[in-house]
Amino acid sequence: MSIRPFAVHVPDSQLIDLHERLDRFRPLPDSPRRPPSGMSGTYLADLVGSWRDLDWRARERWLNGHPQFIAEIDGAEVHFAHLRATDAAAPALLVMHGWPHTFALQLDFADLLPDFHVVVPSLPGFAFSTPYSDRPINEENLAHTMDALMTEVLGYERYLTYGEDVSANVNDLLAATRGDHVLGVIATHAHFPSTGERAALREPAEVAFFERLRADHQADGGYGHIQATRPDTLAAALNDSPAGLTAWLAEKLVEWSDTPSREPESVERRISRDRILTEAMIYWVTQSIGTSFRPYYEGADQPQPMPPVEIPAAVFIQQHEGDYPESLARRFYRDLRVFERLDEGGHFAVAEVPQAMADRVRAFARELNLVG
Repeated sequence: MSIRPFAVHVPDSQLIDLHERLDRFRPLPDSPRRPPSGMSGTYLADLVGSWRDLDWRARERWLNGHPQFIAEIDGAEVHFAHLRATDAAAPALLVMHGWPHTFALQLDFADLLPDFHVVVPSLPGFAFSTPYSDRPINEENLAHTMDALMTEVLGYERYLTYGEDVSANVNDLLAATRGDHVLGVIATHAHFPSTGERAALREPAEVAFFERLRADHQADGGYGHIQATRPDTLAAALNDSPAGLTAWLAEKLVEWSDTPSREPESVERRISRDRILTEAMIYWVTQSIGTSFRPYYEGADQPQPMPPVEIPAAVFIQQHEGDYPESLARRFYRDLRVFERLDEGGHFAVAEVPQAMADRVRAFARELNLVG
C-alpha cells in the first residue's frame, strides 16, 4: 500500500470566496423559543465574524506541524497524522474521531503523548479522506480500514486504540475481533448493547440509563434523524453556506461538551474559538459535510451485536453519560483494568481535557508494561 506525504493548503481563491460569503451573512435573530442549549443568533454572529478574521495561514502552519500522509486502503484515500516517538520501540496508539469533529480536534491530545507513536486518521468520507467507492461507511468496514492502516500500512504489529462517537463502535469492534493486533482499548464512550440486546436488559440501573437516553433523544436527536433520512438535502444547504455549516457543527460542540453553563459561548472553556473554526474550515474546504453524514444512513452509528472484549480495557465515563452502569462495562470488557467516571470532560473528552486524558492513557499503558 502506497503512502504519500500530505500538507494542508487552501488556495487563495477558496479563501476569497469564503470571505465573500461570510461578508454576506444575514444575522439570525434569537428566537424566543430557542432550546435552552445549542446555538443562538448572537453566538453564531460572533463565530461568523471571527471566521472572517481568522488567520488561516497560521492555523495551516499549526496543522502542518504534525506530519501527515495519505494511504490508499479499501478503495479510499485515507488521510492521517503520524506523530512518531523518538523511541522506535514505543507503543502505538490509534486515535479516532467521530462526528462532527475531525482529526484536527484530537491533535492537542496527541501532542501530549511524545512517548507513543500516535496515529490520528481522518475516517473515510471525513476531511481529507475520500469516502469508500464501493462499500458503506459502517463499523465493520471502518474497523478493517483502521486495522489495515496500523498493521499493513504502518507496520505496527500491536497497538492501543481509542475512539469517540461514531468511531466508538469501531473501537469496540477492533478490540473484540482483532485481539491479535490490539493490545488494549481505551473508551470514553463505553459499549452500548444493540437495540435487541437492550430489550433483554433487566438490571434497574441499566434499564434506567437507556430510558434516560431515549427521553433525551426525543428533544436532542433531530440532527441524527435528518442526517440518516435526508442527508443530501441537508448537505446541499450546509455545503453552500459557511454560516449554516458553522451553526450545524458548533451546536453539537456546544451541547455535547462539558461546559459550565447552558449559554453557547461557554463551550470555549473547553474548545477554543480557533479550534471550533478550524473544524468548520476543514469541512468547508473539503466539502465533506455530505459524506460525513454517511455513517448515519449506512449504519456506523447504530450499535450492532458483537462478541465481548477479552483484551485489557480502560473505561473512562464522560460527563454526558455519567450514569452509564458499571455492570454493562464489566459484562462487555472482560479484562476491565480501569473503570472511572470523569470529573471533567464531555463527549469530546480527549479534546476537552487533553492533559487529563493523556495522563490516564499513559497510566493504562504503564499497567500493561508498555511504557516506563
